[in-house]
Amino acid sequence: MTKNEIDGSEKYDVDLMQDVPQTHLAPEQEGLKRDLRLRHMIMIAVSGTIGTGLFLTSGNTIATAGPGGALLAYVLIGLWLVFVCQAIGEVATLLPLPGAFNAWGARVFDEALSFQMTWMYFINWALTIPAELAAAAVIVEFWIGKDSSFPSWVVPLIIILIMIVINVTGVKAYGEIEYWLSILKVFTILMFIVCGILVDAGAIGGVTYGLKSWSHGDAPFVGGFLAFVKVLVSVGYAYGGSEMTGVTAAESRNPHKHVPKAVNTVLIRIAGFYISSVFLLGAIVNYDDPALQNSEKSAAKAPFTLVFVKAGINAAANYMNAVVFTSIFSAINSDFYVATRMLLSLARNGWAHKSIGYTNSRGVPMVALAIVTSCSCLSLVTIFVGSGVVFSWFVSIIGSIIFQSWILILLIHFRFRYCWKAQGRAVNDLPYVSWGYPYGNIIATFIGICCIIGTCYLSVIDPPVNPGDGATEEAIKAFKAARDGYAQGLLGAWFPWVLSAILFFSYKYTRGTKLVKAEEADLDTGRFIPSESDKEDLEVKGPIWKRALKFII
Repeated sequence: MTKNEIDGSEKYDVDLMQDVPQTHLAPEQEGLKRDLRLRHMIMIAVSGTIGTGLFLTSGNTIATAGPGGALLAYVLIGLWLVFVCQAIGEVATLLPLPGAFNAWGARVFDEALSFQMTWMYFINWALTIPAELAAAAVIVEFWIGKDSSFPSWVVPLIIILIMIVINVTGVKAYGEIEYWLSILKVFTILMFIVCGILVDAGAIGGVTYGLKSWSHGDAPFVGGFLAFVKVLVSVGYAYGGSEMTGVTAAESRNPHKHVPKAVNTVLIRIAGFYISSVFLLGAIVNYDDPALQNSEKSAAKAPFTLVFVKAGINAAANYMNAVVFTSIFSAINSDFYVATRMLLSLARNGWAHKSIGYTNSRGVPMVALAIVTSCSCLSLVTIFVGSGVVFSWFVSIIGSIIFQSWILILLIHFRFRYCWKAQGRAVNDLPYVSWGYPYGNIIATFIGICCIIGTCYLSVIDPPVNPGDGATEEAIKAFKAARDGYAQGLLGAWFPWVLSAILFFSYKYTRGTKLVKAEEADLDTGRFIPSESDKEDLEVKGPIWKRALKFII
């Protein structure tokens, strides 16, 4: 919670901030434009990256682990994420760098850690773009048909060209587009929740479902512990991007005000959108309903569509297809933004060629944008392999990288607090203090470590056995499917850790980096220094009920 926001004091204590020269910018901050407003920051935090993870894969999560297993997975990962975002909020409010949490490691731990984290986070988004573009190609098939002669690569190409135009225009254009597209997503989810409650209660649709699906077959926990662990990565993928507030802070007009409000909306995103949606979906649709698998990633079989159809909304498939498509467009917009800022941070910190750090007069990293565009063209190649197959493989890898980033963010936050106190600074001097520290961080770290160990363990147990010569065609087909699934799980679970170890130790060996001493940690370069108008903007005004309502909303 933002300091003094509820208790009636009038301003933040900015005495400590005034000791830092206003021109003391970090190299990666130079040339950027602070054009993101509060409404942009909040909507990006609430639903900026909500896309295929919730709208398309949530049904498969319920089909795999049952309604209870899916709900528990979303609650557990959501709890982890809440404290990750609190950690981000505390440090990003103080040090709003475009590299965000990836760059903080060099300040408080070891430069090799930041080198590894920034490259891995860039790889995460560089893979996410082709995954989302592949999903967009599948979504469009709903309207044009699978047998259409229309080239499937045209849609991703058009989206890529539009992304170039948006990103060249500047960060303000990105913020405005995300704001309006996020409103559509929020409206759809709220409509789904209302329809879901009415359908479940029998008010519409003519059938009262209640919690019957929780006692259907093997529900509520289908497949036991292993099935629960299996869905954790896909849930992580669905939640991915919530940490983006740390990146957007670098181009926020007032990080001291915007970042705390943005990170606190994550609770709304988790409880109000994800958990409520998954609970209602699991209550209305049985886990063994074939439509929940939605292997074709079709909007006609999307989990949200199933509930809308039960509510009697016949045009649900077309509407959901349009929503999913715009959600993918919105997610790709965010993907481009984050990926270019990661490359900018890499270049400005000397971890990539310095030319990549060039920004034009609008604060756009043009060379970085060209590189990200080239990476996105990978989707044009993967479509020929099969968009659905590529999407599933990328989800495994991306989900594991997200888990790695979250656990490292928590560890960096522990180290940041240690360095802050070692330098004789008081916690109350921070412009934003994360709530729940250190117990929340400890709980979240424990959850994260258990999820990562469980995912890695699941990837190596029970390898498929070749049925051998003379096996039936069905047995051979089942073996190949199991083999592909095993390889996908193995790659997804271990690839981030193997590559991270290579990046970390190779950089540490070649550069001879060492652990940063707590007393020498740089906690000032790049700090946001509020202007007089910013300080006035931080004033707490109005009656206490109004201030409390503003804090909650």
